[in-house]
Amino acid sequence: MTVLETQNLTKRYGNLTALNSLNFRVEAGQIMGLLGPNGSGKTTTLGIILGVIRQSSGSFEWFDGQYGEDERLKIGSILETPNFFPYLDADKNLDIVRRIKGLPKQDYDEVLDFVKLKDRRKSQFKTYSLGMKQRLAIAATLIGDPDVVIFDEPTNGLDPEGIAEVRKTLKDIANQGKTVIMASHILDEVEKICTHVTIIKRGNLLASGPVGSILNDDMTLEIAAENNANLIEFLTRYPGIKNITPQGIYLECAVDAAFDISKLNLAALNQGIKLNRLVARKTRLEEEFLQITQGK
Repeated sequence: MTVLETQNLTKRYGNLTALNSLNFRVEAGQIMGLLGPNGSGKTTTLGIILGVIRQSSGSFEWFDGQYGEDERLKIGSILETPNFFPYLDADKNLDIVRRIKGLPKQDYDEVLDFVKLKDRRKSQFKTYSLGMKQRLAIAATLIGDPDVVIFDEPTNGLDPEGIAEVRKTLKDIANQGKTVIMASHILDEVEKICTHVTIIKRGNLLASGPVGSILNDDMTLEIAAENNANLIEFLTRYPGIKNITPQGIYLECAVDAAFDISKLNLAALNQGIKLNRLVARKTRLEEEFLQITQGK
């Protein structure tokens, strides 16, 4: 099912075009990363699809229109910095969110346990670390068991431990069958968390697709032997090998997604070349990002 589709989404502030005819689609179960530098239009995009900001032109549709006016109840979100009442504890802050959504009274044991805040549920929000505040914000998005959760720079400002905790929590949310949409300017985090990515810069869509397969389905081989000079000579003759590039102690080359690395290993052995490294991976998001954004 298509969870979200935008059509020529545009936002102008006077002479400034913050978004320029943005078209992308999010399917159910994806972890979609909106990736771009600060000021690229990520938060503006989230604001529009959440109804906080009105677009200048274009349109968007949630859930193929099947929920009508109730679609907002199927979405949980955090925009920018998490804001809660500093003198209230976790339960009371979450209860405010519950009442805003118009949901029946509930306890928050399960959701607080999920974000590892159950032991601090009676502590005032002002006593929380930045990571704890972010985890409470994530808990707030889960009130009402939405189908989609949306986060704006969820790891921003966190220390490495906090980043790892939030990363794991977002993956756990996706493993529950929910669709996750997150905006970030951090390539590494998008690559580690997301299954799909939409790249925008200066309000323009540059690319959208699966992480590691935006440009094509090629894989990258990392390959090495005791004598890389002989290995290079062998690889230049082997069918399907493209773009052989030395990378320190090993070589990188591109191959099609259907490439059989076991046959390559056997062929090298038959030529007297013993490989001590042979790793197949998708193209790194950073490599794709640099190719896509170069000169844009």
